[in-house]
Amino acid sequence: MEVRLVYMTAGTLEEAKTIGNLLIQAGLAACVNILSPMHSLYVWEGDLQEDTEVVVIAKTTAEQVPELIREVKNVHSYDCPCILTLPVDGGNPEFLQWIATEVHT
Repeated sequence: MEVRLVYMTAGTLEEAKTIGNLLIQAGLAACVNILSPMHSLYVWEGDLQEDTEVVVIAKTTAEQVPELIREVKNVHSYDCPCILTLPVDGGNPEFLQWIATEVHT
């Protein structure tokens, strides 16, 4: 079992909660953390943007990442949502096992 953290951003706290609830209810993540607010600076379509966004971090397994990405893209308000996966190479074994147990395969 390979655990992954999935880092995402959302435009509002409400959107972040919608994404988090979807992932938990679908069994695609064991836990979702929502951090708000976050200030973002980036270039989009040639223009410098400055926005307030919300960070969403999901704890899941490598096997569920493709479906998680599909589901998030289906409900996300952005044309090109930030969805990044990060491998977990260690941690509390009991917590890692809990993630594996909670995420549906």
